Amino acid sequence: MLSLCIAVYLRAVDRVLTPHDEDGQTTAEYALVLVVAATLGGLVLAWAGKTHAIAKLFDVTIGKVVELAGG
Repeated sequence: MLSLCIAVYLRAVDRVLTPHDEDGQTTAEYALVLVVAATLGGLVLAWAGKTHAIAKLFDVTIGKVVELAGG
């Protein structure tokens, strides 16, 4: 997935650095941002799944709510 992101980025950079018609440049930039965001999101989810960070966060949050509720 990371190699795909790098390939898309390099292609976009090549397109920006070479003279061309600017039609579609904004669309390409948005597409690049979406690819990078999706990649980062996937990496965060993979990390959170392996470290059980989401479960820990949920346990801490529920514990604080119960504590504040007087339980």
